Amino acid sequence: MPRVPTASEIKDIAMKFSMHLSDEEITVIQTAIKLLLLSYNELDGINDNVSSTLHAPYPRSWRRPNPQENSYGAIAFFTDIKGRDQGKLAGKKVCVKDNVMIAGVPMLHGTKVLEGFVPEIDATVVIRILDEGGHIVAKTTCEALSFSGGSFTSYPMLVRNPANPEYMSGGSSSGAAVAVATGVCDVAIGADQGGSIRVPSAWTGVYGLKPTYGLVPYTGIATIEPTLDHAGPIARKVEDLALTLEVIAGRDDLDPRQPSDLPKPPVKPYSKLLTGNVKGLRVGIVKEGFEWPVSEEDVNKAVRETANKLRSLGITVEEVSIPMHKLGVAIWTPLMIEGTVANMFLASGVAWRGGYLERQLAGFFGNALKSMADELPLNVKAGAVLGYYMITKYNNTYYAKARNLALDLRRAYDDALMKYDALLMPTTPQKPLRFVDNPTPELMLLMTAGMLYNTAPFDVTGHPALSIPCCKLDGLPIGMMLITKHLDEEIILNIAYAAEISRLY
Repeated sequence: MPRVPTASEIKDIAMKFSMHLSDEEITVIQTAIKLLLLSYNELDGINDNVSSTLHAPYPRSWRRPNPQENSYGAIAFFTDIKGRDQGKLAGKKVCVKDNVMIAGVPMLHGTKVLEGFVPEIDATVVIRILDEGGHIVAKTTCEALSFSGGSFTSYPMLVRNPANPEYMSGGSSSGAAVAVATGVCDVAIGADQGGSIRVPSAWTGVYGLKPTYGLVPYTGIATIEPTLDHAGPIARKVEDLALTLEVIAGRDDLDPRQPSDLPKPPVKPYSKLLTGNVKGLRVGIVKEGFEWPVSEEDVNKAVRETANKLRSLGITVEEVSIPMHKLGVAIWTPLMIEGTVANMFLASGVAWRGGYLERQLAGFFGNALKSMADELPLNVKAGAVLGYYMITKYNNTYYAKARNLALDLRRAYDDALMKYDALLMPTTPQKPLRFVDNPTPELMLLMTAGMLYNTAPFDVTGHPALSIPCCKLDGLPIGMMLITKHLDEEIILNIAYAAEISRLY
C-alpha cells in the first residue's frame, strides 16, 4: 500500500522538475496526494485475476544446464513442456529466448539483476506454440536486457559461435540462434529491436525472420522500446520458419503494438505458400547497404555473388539506390536509447498499456535495479546514462524528431518496393567478431559498432526482414538479408525456400 511522501521527498521530486515549492505548497500537495492515494489503496484490495487465463494448461519442468551439455553457453534453462498431441508443430522441438515469459520457469533476461524472477504467465507466443503441439525444450541465453548485438554481455556466461568458439554468435538472441544451429531445437523464438534475430542467425548460419511490426504479439515478452519491439522465428529450414510464423502470427487483443484490423491466427497459410516458384519476381540490391565504413570486401563480394545466383530461379536482380538507408541508424539510435530509459529504467519495463504481465516484472525488476544496477554490463550503463541525459537535457526532442523521420524512412523503402518485390543487402557488413580477452571499457563499447547498420533501420520502419545463410568466409557464416512490404512475408520466405531447395548456397 503506497504511503504519502514526506515533505522532503516532495521537495526533492519537485526539484527534478525545476519546481521550487514553499512549505505551504508542500502541505497542500501532501493533502492532495493523500486523497488521490485512496484510489491507489483501493486497487490493493482488488484481484485483477488474469494470470489463470494467461497460463497454458500443460505440465512443465525445468532445470539449469550443466557445463558439459552447454559448451557454447546457449542454454539458460532446459525445460520439458509438451503441448497438445496434435497440431501444426507436433513433433517439433522449440526453444524461446529468455526474455519470453513461461509460467513457473525462471527468466534471467541475460542479467544477474533478474536472478530469482519467476513469471506467473505464459507469453502469447508460448501459448500458441503449445496449443499447436510444440515441445518447448529450453529457454535460451540472451544478452543483458537484450541490449547488445554481440554475445559477450550475457549472464551467467557468454555465448560462443559453434562454427568457431573463439568468435561471437551475435546477439541479442544469441542462444536462440546457437540452439537452432546445433540441433537443440528445430525452431526458436527470438526478439528483435535492432537486429537481435537477424544478426545471430547470420553469424551462426541459420534463417532468422523479423516479421512485420505488430504481426506477432509481443505480449509477455520483456520490452525495450515498444515502437521497435518485434518477435519472430529462427530455424534451419525455411519450412519450419514459415510454419512457426503461421502459428504465432495474429492478433491477441492484449498487445497495443498490433493494428486493430489484424486478423486472428492464422493470418496467412505461410507454409502452404512455399511453392518455390519465384519466376518473374524483381529483387533490388540496395547499393548503400554495401557502403558502410565497417563493410568488409569479402562479405560484399559473397553477398553479391549469391544475389546474382537468384537469376537462375527466374528472378530479375538489379542494383537500386536508397540514399536514406544511410540515415537509418541515426534515426534508430534516439528511439532505442531514449526509449530504453523511458520504458525499461524509468517505467521498470512497463510499456504503453502494460497489464498483468508487465506488473509482475515491473515490481521485481524495479526493486532489483535499486540494489543491483552495478551488476549491469558497461554497454547497458552507457545507454542508460545517455538516454536519461538526452531526455532530461533535451526534453525528448531528438526522440520526437526521429519518430517523424521514421515516416520518411519507411516511405523511402516503400517507394523502392513499388518497383521491386524484395530488397537485398548483407545482414551485417562484417563477419562474426572475435572475442577479446579483458577488453578495455572503450573497446567493449566500440567492438560491436556497425553490425546493426543494415538491420536496425527495419525495426524503425517495421518492414519484414529475413536473414538467410549466404556462405562461409574463413569458416565463419555470413547472412544475406531480404526485405519486403509490410505483411508480405510470404514473398521473402518463398525466395529463400526456392534458393534452399535449389541449393544456391
